[in-house]
Amino acid sequence: MPKPPLTLHLAAPRGFCAGVDRAIKIVEMALEKWGAPVYVRHEIVHNKYVVDGLRAKGAVFVEELDEAPTDRPVIFSAHGVPKSVPAEASRREMVFVDATCPLVSKVHIEAQRHADNGLQMIMIGHAGHPETIGTMGQLPDGEVLLVETVDDVATVQVRDPSKLAYVTQTTLSVDDTAGIVAALHDRFPQIVGPHKEDICYATTNRQASVKAMAPEVEAILVVGAPNSSNSRRLVEVGARAGCSYSQLVQRAGDIDWRALGPVKSVGITAGASAPETLVEEVIDAFRDRFDVTVKVVETAVENVEFKVPRVLRQGAGEPVT
Repeated sequence: MPKPPLTLHLAAPRGFCAGVDRAIKIVEMALEKWGAPVYVRHEIVHNKYVVDGLRAKGAVFVEELDEAPTDRPVIFSAHGVPKSVPAEASRREMVFVDATCPLVSKVHIEAQRHADNGLQMIMIGHAGHPETIGTMGQLPDGEVLLVETVDDVATVQVRDPSKLAYVTQTTLSVDDTAGIVAALHDRFPQIVGPHKEDICYATTNRQASVKAMAPEVEAILVVGAPNSSNSRRLVEVGARAGCSYSQLVQRAGDIDWRALGPVKSVGITAGASAPETLVEEVIDAFRDRFDVTVKVVETAVENVEFKVPRVLRQGAGEPVT
């Protein structure tokens, strides 16, 4: 019996961003340099497949620094950490490597610069997300106020409306954030914004690609993890851009074929922490059931690359000191 025809619209760019690629390399290079085990505070990136792969190589993932021994290296995740974390690692005389994405570090530097100029910070972000915790932890308690929605802007209590600045989490919805920024400017006309938008290039590009494909397909599948902010935003963007069936899947086994129904066109993308091998796995699952034609939807070309810390670019095999 012949398979029904299906066109897969494959988003480009998709998957790993430069910050995620760098963070994974940092763990792999640390294992080469110091041997196993190497400890990682928090998931290095939000993807179970990636974390499980690094765990199999000798990485040990912990939630807090005190779960790691002082005689083994520890790596801080790509999401960034509060200043108290490296300070505590130094106090314990631990070897540590910071895998914070450079674009997140840029936001940290912005926050500190504004604070040095006497401005109280407002952060647009998601409560409890590691990146939000890390950015708010760059400054003393009370110096960074969190808003998640436009409604939050109306109720936030600031010290001095004339001395404010804002930063954002790097993985937010571009459209949602624009609305919150507009509300901030309406309520606090003198508020100072970043020199360049904090939402990173990868988040922006992946959302643009989903917007381009959404009107052309009957369903969108976003390959990514439930705790990945940028992946969940892609699902929301797809739904808002006109695709009524927009779903997150971690792997091909998560596809709900019954809910998907007899479709003829499906869009596929991947969050910035999802490896391409999982996208290929999803495509193969469709090939098993359909006569697939792949159409690439390219809306941007990415050539960004971040260097790993110098300590890992030196000779391997040196003892931990």
